[in-house]
Amino acid sequence: MICLFADLSVIPYETARQLQIQLVAARHDGRLNRDVVLFLEHPPVLTMGRRGGCKNLTVSESFLDGLGVKLLHVERGGDITYHGPNQLIAYAIIKIQNTGMGIVDFVESLEEVMLQTVADWGIKANRNPLNHGIWVGDNKLGSIGIAVRRGITFHGLALNVNPEMSHFDWINPCGLKGIKMTSMAAHTKTRPSMAEVKKGMRRHWEKIFNVSLNDISHKALINYTTAQL
Repeated sequence: MICLFADLSVIPYETARQLQIQLVAARHDGRLNRDVVLFLEHPPVLTMGRRGGCKNLTVSESFLDGLGVKLLHVERGGDITYHGPNQLIAYAIIKIQNTGMGIVDFVESLEEVMLQTVADWGIKANRNPLNHGIWVGDNKLGSIGIAVRRGITFHGLALNVNPEMSHFDWINPCGLKGIKMTSMAAHTKTRPSMAEVKKGMRRHWEKIFNVSLNDISHKALINYTTAQL
């Protein structure tokens, strides 16, 4: 199966979210006949999923305002999380019924993509029944939060390659008190290259989801969202 793939580099969270919503609509009504995978990074931002609330924010909103960091409520699952540079984000706009997977299988496949990606760098990560994502011991390395609209998934995963880890102190990550986040850089002797991590994740995504990821430009994707049937 062929999926479209775009590396959007660094893009504001709200821009990426709006693009996903438009792609979901285009996928549903037939203007877009392929699933889409997006790789990207975000400028610093905090997002709260459907279970999220300010109770897990450990700094004031005025503190965030002073740094120019937005706090956004979004439709994905999960609680509060941080996104920032050097964190690899993968968003998946996928018609789930065509995959033969249920939502649980889909989430576990996203976890497997991250597990195999970090294994390339000699990092032995695991799942944890405490919370979806991947973990190294008691520290969380990668997070998952998805939404499903009209049978189509969006949002996805966030893998900490080498982000500014002090920014996670602004929150109780995923609503879990006493939990620390970690990064690939903290568990490797050489600093991971974002380009190489992307390359590995793309390879593992194709294998785990049994798809071929075909490149498409950001502009071409936007054309699908504005095309008329």
